[in-house]
Amino acid sequence: GKRKRLNTSVLYDSDESEDSDILVRKVFAKRHCIMDEDDSSEEQQTDKTCPTDNVATSRKQKVFAKLKELARQSAIQRSWSSANSEDSSSEAEMEEELHCHLPLTPTEGSETDSGSMKDFIVEEDDDNNNNTEHVESENQPQQKQLNSSNSELLAYYVPHLSRCDHYVHFKRIVKALLINAIDDTFLSSLYDGTRQKKYAQDMLLSLHYLDDRFIQPRIENLISRSRWKDRYKERVDCYPDVHIVLKNAKNMSCQACELKRYCRFNVLLSGKLYNSKTLEVDDFMSDDKQVLKVGMVCANRTRVYHNLKHFKYKLYVDCSSVAESDGVEDEPVKDTVERLFNHLEESGWIQKRYNDLENYMDDADNFQEEK
Repeated sequence: GKRKRLNTSVLYDSDESEDSDILVRKVFAKRHCIMDEDDSSEEQQTDKTCPTDNVATSRKQKVFAKLKELARQSAIQRSWSSANSEDSSSEAEMEEELHCHLPLTPTEGSETDSGSMKDFIVEEDDDNNNNTEHVESENQPQQKQLNSSNSELLAYYVPHLSRCDHYVHFKRIVKALLINAIDDTFLSSLYDGTRQKKYAQDMLLSLHYLDDRFIQPRIENLISRSRWKDRYKERVDCYPDVHIVLKNAKNMSCQACELKRYCRFNVLLSGKLYNSKTLEVDDFMSDDKQVLKVGMVCANRTRVYHNLKHFKYKLYVDCSSVAESDGVEDEPVKDTVERLFNHLEESGWIQKRYNDLENYMDDADNFQEEK
């Protein structure tokens, strides 16, 4: 008993009663019982829950399979109803629902696709094909008429986009310059919109075509590829007459680009200042001249640039000289212009001037970039 008391005192530090044996046994029994009870309870719980869980899962699987089958049947019924109707939005919704509720396997998807395609494909008869070919053959001339009418409407409402031969534009320009040579207010009234007749609008279109399509792009290209100073460009723009003379070479700064060059050309600029549209001449400082010494590249560029820049004015000067040389008086302006124009066209004068313009444009296009 003492040994047991010692043992119990060591274990619990507070047991001094005579019933320590019982207490010790109870304690150890409790410890063993607690462990045994926990293990047994867990095992019993697992033993009890396992069959119920299996039953529940099997029921869930059966319910899910039934729901899956119902969803498939409802989707098939909806697809049949949507196939009979012509509402495309409902078809898209059916397909989305079918894909969401029922993920198909590849075999099932191929079968449903082929079945749905068979439902929607309609085979045409030979009579229908013949009828469609006949309708297409009848619609071809109508389509041609529509295309021609569209081009005419485009030319009428957007004249700048109308297509016309370059030589036709040039002949209109010559006729407009002849009219202005006789009536010096024609071009000003043409540009300010006073004249609205078709022949006047055609002439205005051709004048814009000459300035905006023939001359201005090439002038800008020549300037952008050069090293000219703005002061030299302004001088070349202001004087309609130019003479380039070969002189003795001199190592100096070129007066066009201000770079060190062997300058051997003198550029003589003269003439009266004029309006680029109406071609009206300004008599202020009419006898002014400029002499500039330039290098070879700048001299060639000046020649090409000046020919294009002042081509319309030079053409007008020639037309004015032709009108002044005509001795017929007391004749309507329209008849005089027609007579002079026909004479210039028959003699080849208009064609020669047009060839000069093409040569000037070719020189500008082929001018090499300065190195």
